[in-house]
This record gives sequence, C-alpha cells and structure tokens, in this order.
Amino acid sequence: MTKRTALVTGANKGIGFETARQLAQQGLIVWLGARDRRRGEAAARDLAGDGDVRFLSLDVTDATSVDAAAARIEQETGTLDVLINNAGIAVADGEGLPSTVHPETIQQTLDVNFFGSLRVTQAFLPLLRKAAAGRIVNVSSSMGSLTLLSSPENPLGQFPAFAYPASKTLLNALTGWLAHELRDTSIKVSSVCPGFNATDINGHQGTQHPSEGAKVVAYAANLAPDSISGTFFDVNGPVGW
Repeated sequence: MTKRTALVTGANKGIGFETARQLAQQGLIVWLGARDRRRGEAAARDLAGDGDVRFLSLDVTDATSVDAAAARIEQETGTLDVLINNAGIAVADGEGLPSTVHPETIQQTLDVNFFGSLRVTQAFLPLLRKAAAGRIVNVSSSMGSLTLLSSPENPLGQFPAFAYPASKTLLNALTGWLAHELRDTSIKVSSVCPGFNATDINGHQGTQHPSEGAKVVAYAANLAPDSISGTFFDVNGPVGW
C-alpha cells in the first residue's frame, strides 16, 4: 500500500463522520466503523465524493466483531496507519454524581468509552506496528480532566454527572500508558478534546458543528515524527490531565 490508511470508530455520524470526511479529503483510505450496517453503509456512500471511504462493520463492545474487523483490514490493506477511537456514549438514565449514579450506568458507559477503545486498540495494534509512523487518537473530553476537577473554581461542577467523565479519565489513562509502552516505536498516542459539538450525545446542544471538533482529531492523526507522544490537547493547546 502506498496510501495511508485510517480507521474511525463510531463514524456513521457526528464527530466521527466529519473526521472520516477530513481524513479522506487528505487522501487517506478511511475505514468508517459502525455497528449499524444500514447507517454505516449510508454514511460511506455520503462520503464517496470526498475520497476512498469504506464501511467496516464494527461493534466495539463485541470482541468477535472487533477481531473480524481487524482481520478484514489486514486482508485488504495489510496495515493501519491511524486509529481513531471515537465511538462513545453518554447514558442519561441513571447518570448522576457519585452518591446517586447507578452502577449499571457506569458499567454501560465504560463498556463503550473505555473498554471499547481498549478492545479495538489491542486488536489493531499489530497492524499499527507495521505502519511507518502509526498514530492512535483517543477522542476524550475535558470533562475527564482531574486537573480541572480539582481546581478551586472546578468548571466541571456544573455537570451533575460521574459515569461519562470517569470514562474519559480512564481513556486518558490508556493514552498515557500506551505512550509509555510504545515509547521505543514510531507510534504516537494522543488524547484530544474536540470541544462542545452539536451531536446526538448532548441532544445537539453543542455550540459548534462537528466538523470543527473533527479538525483537532484529524490534526492528531497527522502528528509529525518529532511530536511528543502521550499528550492531551484541544484546539487551544494542552489540557490538564
């Protein structure tokens, strides 16, 4: 393969869809991961004019689905240059502060936002190791920042939620540990906060279009070889862990 390849999970809508579009426009072969075949195939067709976008059946909560997806990419392109762990959920039912949140809500959220990313990363890491300069991008959130949580003004205090922020804190931990484990390779690992985008996850209350949030994700997918691995940033620069 001469073209770089990318996988974007949860890419049939929102930030994932716009990230797939931007990477395709940059000339990458983009695998559009989605668990719903009908929606995923429709999304890939919508992006056909932007470049080489291929639907990939992928449910990040299902190990069999993840392994099958990895086998397909290995068979068709042999390697993977960029992995975007974008698939994520926010469960309204049972969400709340630590004293009231339902344990089942935490479990459901973590299965997608953290364990899903871990499953996908473990399955695709052998293909990323084959790339000349692999990139892993974990789509996180400033809501997962322990630095912001522990600051005197605590800007996160306005959100009566624990499950979703905690899932992003764990995702950030995955970024840091992966960067450490892969420090002697050419693979760079990043956490990025795409900002407050109008998507299904927040009832489209976000203040910017998902294409704006996708820009920082696409930027992380193209980090230069001399970039530092294991960083957490948004469009304005570093975000405190």
